[in-house]
Amino acid sequence: MPLLASLLIVGQLSLFSTANAQGYDDLDSDAISERERQEDRAPIEIQRDVREINKGLYAKTSIGAAIYLGAFSDWVQPGTALGLSLGKDFLNQERMSMAWEISFLQGIHNGLYFQDQVDAGCLETQSCLQGDLRTYSIVGAVEYSIYINRRVGLGLRAGGGLLVSPVLLDETFYTNEVVGGAWGGNDFGFHGAPHPIASGGPTFEYYTKLAHFSVGVDADFFYAIGFDLGTTVTGTIKYTF
Repeated sequence: MPLLASLLIVGQLSLFSTANAQGYDDLDSDAISERERQEDRAPIEIQRDVREINKGLYAKTSIGAAIYLGAFSDWVQPGTALGLSLGKDFLNQERMSMAWEISFLQGIHNGLYFQDQVDAGCLETQSCLQGDLRTYSIVGAVEYSIYINRRVGLGLRAGGGLLVSPVLLDETFYTNEVVGGAWGGNDFGFHGAPHPIASGGPTFEYYTKLAHFSVGVDADFFYAIGFDLGTTVTGTIKYTF
């Protein structure tokens, strides 16, 4: 009898536990399975508002062509323009930006021999040069750009600075034979003294998928007071820190 009573008590406790368990969600039930399937199908939110473009302090190199458009065009051939710039984006928005930039620029040109220039009439136009030409400029500029899509920027920039064209000939020969001889004592002041320069033009920039790098094209017109009018078109590579 005690054994039968014990079995009856255990059976009732089992029925009680089963009844309580039915008050909770059964993990094997159809309702739970459907809910889990819906959760599995729920879309995962992805952060998509990422420009993938770095802005800030940058260094830029440039190389391209330089052409004189004024009086020098008769004596000086189109040459090479080289540049090294340091700048910083000080305004950065989704569709526009502004930056300041300081550039060191070098121009390299072949020119007519100074006596050939005289024979061609440079004394009449007062545009006689030593022959081959080298120029060195330092220019500060401000650039404004808009972005037509995520990676492509179009801009305009303007700036000013100083240009110098050193004497490449031996100083004594230049003074005695060129200025004192071929030019009749006239030094037109193109070489040695610095010339104020103003420049500006359009820019194109493409931000690569390498977040710190961009490539572009700069087209600038410049005028150096007491020197000449010219233009440069250069390809650029920029690294933003």
